[in-house]
Amino acid sequence: MKSDSPEPNRYLIPFASLTPFLLITFGLAWGIFALFILLPGSMVAMFGQVSGRHPLFVLAVYAPAIAAFTVITYHTGRRGLRRYLTRLLLWRCPPIWYVFLLVGIPLLFVGGAAVKGNLFAAPLPFTSFQSLILALAVTMVIGPIEEFGWRGLALPLLQRRFAPLWAGLLLGVVWGFWHLPAFLLSGTPQSDWSFTPFLVGSVAISLIVTPLFNASRGSILLPMLLHFQLNNPIWPDAQPYDTFFFVTAAIGVVWVNRKAMLRQTGAVTQVVPAVLQREAHSP
Repeated sequence: MKSDSPEPNRYLIPFASLTPFLLITFGLAWGIFALFILLPGSMVAMFGQVSGRHPLFVLAVYAPAIAAFTVITYHTGRRGLRRYLTRLLLWRCPPIWYVFLLVGIPLLFVGGAAVKGNLFAAPLPFTSFQSLILALAVTMVIGPIEEFGWRGLALPLLQRRFAPLWAGLLLGVVWGFWHLPAFLLSGTPQSDWSFTPFLVGSVAISLIVTPLFNASRGSILLPMLLHFQLNNPIWPDAQPYDTFFFVTAAIGVVWVNRKAMLRQTGAVTQVVPAVLQREAHSP
């Protein structure tokens, strides 16, 4: 899945597909939030108060995945979509990335909470083990689903035109701004946060996940794991101080991977694998 590997036309997702992907992604999510912002009384009366688990909020969060599935199915059919989903099986990457995902990210939140001064002051938000498991399960099936669109489709397309550094930077800005309406609507998880640190943090995270994505040969699974860790309810509340730590981490990750980040050679540019992993390793 490298940039210098030709892709059969039947599995080709054209670069121009970014336009319908973004139109669906922003149109669906921003449309739902716009209705709650502009017609709050009517929307609440019909659908109830919006929250992080409200069905319409979840639908808005799923917008990038819905857009990606729509675009991929349109161009390659159900067979292409099945091939695309095999990228969920890609898990191999340098071990240091697993250390970062499982240990590094929690430490970034701990550092932010320590600066904020609530590392040990805030009580655990779970009343039982069952409530903890439920919170983890909900986290797993909401936010990480976005990665089917952002890293599943948008990033490989952007890397056809830009070096990974600039592709990750551009996608981070788009990704961050996509969340903007949630900051304007009471009841959403973002309503208590400041948007500017969140936007800066989104760009930093996008720059971190880009070399992970390329090192794993286009895995969707590992960006989903990273996204889960970002939303993991176990970690302490570190907003907005965790932004400084993520920016620092992004600078370090980009510096360590600077050669790969500045070259398109080796960047993953295929959305739908032309050759499945099991086929690539068969005699």
